[in-house]
Amino acid sequence: MVSLSCVRASNSLIPSTLPAGLVAVFVGATSGIGEATLKKFAQYAASPRVYFIGRSQEAADRIVTECQALNPAGQFIFRKADVSLIRVVDEVCGEIKTELRTINILFLSCGVPSMDRSKTAEEVHLLAALNYYARIRFITNLLPLIRGAPALRRVVSVGGGGHESELDTADFPALGVPLDKLRGHLTSLVTLGLESVAQAAPDVSFIHDYPGTVQTKLTDYLPEEVARTLEFMPLDESGERQLYIATSAMFPPADGLDIVGVPLGHGVEVAVGTSGAAGSGMYSVGADCESASSIVIELLGNMRRDGLVQEVRRHTDSEFRRITVGKGSPGA
Repeated sequence: MVSLSCVRASNSLIPSTLPAGLVAVFVGATSGIGEATLKKFAQYAASPRVYFIGRSQEAADRIVTECQALNPAGQFIFRKADVSLIRVVDEVCGEIKTELRTINILFLSCGVPSMDRSKTAEEVHLLAALNYYARIRFITNLLPLIRGAPALRRVVSVGGGGHESELDTADFPALGVPLDKLRGHLTSLVTLGLESVAQAAPDVSFIHDYPGTVQTKLTDYLPEEVARTLEFMPLDESGERQLYIATSAMFPPADGLDIVGVPLGHGVEVAVGTSGAAGSGMYSVGADCESASSIVIELLGNMRRDGLVQEVRRHTDSEFRRITVGKGSPGA
């Protein structure tokens, strides 16, 4: 486990080891883990520029005020949007491309506690839309700007990293996956989807991480008797750990040409990627900021050998074509 003291020590070095003017895009940052991480970024980074997206203008106004108090030299720009819709994601990305030339960090934490298998107006499973489809769309749309950054090129998707399990290839959107298998299915979908993007961008680090159990709006739906049995990570600690994942050299890109990120502290080693090799560019990470277990790495290796990375990519591209061009049927 990467200790909290190590995490904070690394974050404290951000202004002295990373360049001023870092650009970050946060998707789903008007509450919870996204908000906590955005504020930590504002606290530590030198003259940052932040573009954040969410649904609440009221919350955004508060967050901008608080971030400006933390860092008067920073710029904090909000865009209100329902990112469960792919067409809206495309609109937002189009706006971002007109305002930003490069992006150092793309941080994705959008989500809703929807377990009723409801669908969006685009006929996508709402839970999967926010956890997977919208995030992949943001990543692929903005990847040229991330790859164009002169330093620190990183994508972080907050979800279930390290909890990958069986993937039902007949039901990628998980409309019929049993509830007890839902998290493992969607976690594998996200990890394999990120792997498919990472293959074409060896100069970018991709991390799918599990933040632990954090008290947010997404956990408010839990029955009281269940909530009482859980050990919650403080939101402030979660923000520190997420920022560490987004900035530490523990998670280098696959090309490994330079030290990218805050240099590692004493005793900290480069993380093992989903390929099973250290520093391989795509990482599945637990709440302790450590790589997924050998069991998960083996499972992902088997999926990879079975061609599931390509199958997930074909399915995803098909869904995007159906939504944007009108060809194909939902979930094909």
